[in-house]
Amino acid sequence: MKMPDSETDSNVESYLELLNNNERSLSAYVHSLVHDRSDAEDILQASRLTMWKKFSDFEPGTNFIAWARKIALHQILNYRRSQSRKPVFSTDPAFIEAIAEEIDRQSDQLTERSEALKSCLKKLPEAQRKMILFRYYEGCDIAEVASKTGRTEGAAYRLLSRIRKALNKCVSQHTSPSTS
Repeated sequence: MKMPDSETDSNVESYLELLNNNERSLSAYVHSLVHDRSDAEDILQASRLTMWKKFSDFEPGTNFIAWARKIALHQILNYRRSQSRKPVFSTDPAFIEAIAEEIDRQSDQLTERSEALKSCLKKLPEAQRKMILFRYYEGCDIAEVASKTGRTEGAAYRLLSRIRKALNKCVSQHTSPSTS
């Protein structure tokens, strides 16, 4: 019996961690391009297998989800070619690739906005950051936020509104192209 070496164990661990961290995004990507749920799951399974087989080609530190989406797109196009008997909205590869590019572009924008939001949240005073955490991460309603922060409901609502406006402005400044 062959004993697994530490490099193989490390590759398996790295692959599984990256896949686990990006599974939801990859699944949403495939499901947005494939109408039939069962077909989408088949494509996801084939994509995971191909990603594992080609994981040695993945460069650590690069964008795993972009790499995974490229593999999934090829799986979708191959599946469409082999499933020509099933009705679909369009089997034109150019159409599917155009949609895939748009999803990638929007995903990149969301990632950029998410990173900007994290940065902006760090700039908030502690008390304001706690209010945001109570409201949006713990799911507290306004009454609970007010109670936890020692404010009236009206004051908590107004402060949350000001915080949201400030965060929106901050995120917009971080994500808008700089004018030179």
